[in-house]
Amino acid sequence: MAPPFHAEQIGSLLRPQDLLAARIKSDSTTSYAQNLPEDVKSLTKEVIGVVVQKQLDLSIRPITSGEFERHIFYGGFFEKVDGFEVLAELPLPEGFRNKLPTSATLIRQGIKTRPGVVATGKIKQVKSPYLEEWETLKALLNPDQWKDGKLTMPSPTWQHMQLAKGTAYSSSAYSSDEEYFTDLASAYQTEFDILYSAGLRSIQIDDPNLTYFMTDGFLKGCAEDDIDPDELLDLYIWAHNACLSGRPKNLHVGIHLCRGNMASSTHVVSGSYERIAKKIFQGLSYDTFYLEYDSDRAGDFQPLRHLPVGKNVVLGVVSTKDPELENLESLIGKVNAAADVIATGQSRSRGEVIQQSLGVSPQCGFASMSQGGGVGVTEERMWEKLVLVRDLARRIWKNAV
Repeated sequence: MAPPFHAEQIGSLLRPQDLLAARIKSDSTTSYAQNLPEDVKSLTKEVIGVVVQKQLDLSIRPITSGEFERHIFYGGFFEKVDGFEVLAELPLPEGFRNKLPTSATLIRQGIKTRPGVVATGKIKQVKSPYLEEWETLKALLNPDQWKDGKLTMPSPTWQHMQLAKGTAYSSSAYSSDEEYFTDLASAYQTEFDILYSAGLRSIQIDDPNLTYFMTDGFLKGCAEDDIDPDELLDLYIWAHNACLSGRPKNLHVGIHLCRGNMASSTHVVSGSYERIAKKIFQGLSYDTFYLEYDSDRAGDFQPLRHLPVGKNVVLGVVSTKDPELENLESLIGKVNAAADVIATGQSRSRGEVIQQSLGVSPQCGFASMSQGGGVGVTEERMWEKLVLVRDLARRIWKNAV
């Protein structure tokens, strides 16, 4: 399946100040905030309407709600699936995986606890976590535009990866990781089917955690916990693929792999995809890989030589952290350089790779959490960057929106 959009966006948009103020006033700014007051829900739908119209006016695709319904990009799923329980104040770093890069970043910011979601019973999807989000977006589009919408979801491995070894589920619920992920995969499969039946055709799974396998510190933490990191990565690849098993044939599902995009332009890890590229690109069953390539922090394009024919890459060459507007000609050069690496690995031409397997985007969302956003990146500059992505795609792919 070719990428549905050559010009992409990764999901979250900067929240309007009135929405931020309303969420703060209602005390709904925690990772797993539920049951928003009706006035906040109403305002959320109102500003989603404004931001969707802006995307339509500017020919920005795919069309998203900006994740305005959520406080943080991974909110809204686990806490709404039966069997999970939110633990509001787990201590840092003890409550989380040994040498988890996220913990170190938060501790430096003076944060002492954060929530997690544990399976204390059997996992089962009873009511769709994200159908309401999709229905809100869909109602703002004509039926022939539904195919242009996209929804983001957290990785199925998110809680297991974040929480301390052996604490992602209680012993009364599951006796093995495989049992836990089998039921969780069933919940994802059900969610995919429900959203597809409601007209959604493009889903993005966000998994910055997989880039932790590129770092020496995280690998050292695994060793200290007597965990083989290669086996853990294999487990996660299996879990992802189990979620994708049996999905509707023309439902496009991609995975976003970045290095963190927290408030004040903070990233969590740095380094090339090289350590994980072969396993990830050749092992995961996703249609598309959304990759961060806006700065030297991401390394060069050489890991893309492992991309198999039939898989797509959306190159995140525009920064959401840096307010400076990138040079269009320089971005075209980056796309050509990436295409050359893929073409060499696949024994294809640059032209074939560009036309059949590539797209462009910002490297991440503009506000992975409500109060997030790059230093100096205003709403005006955000739209300018999304228009730049659109114009870049139009220069390379004549049929781009």
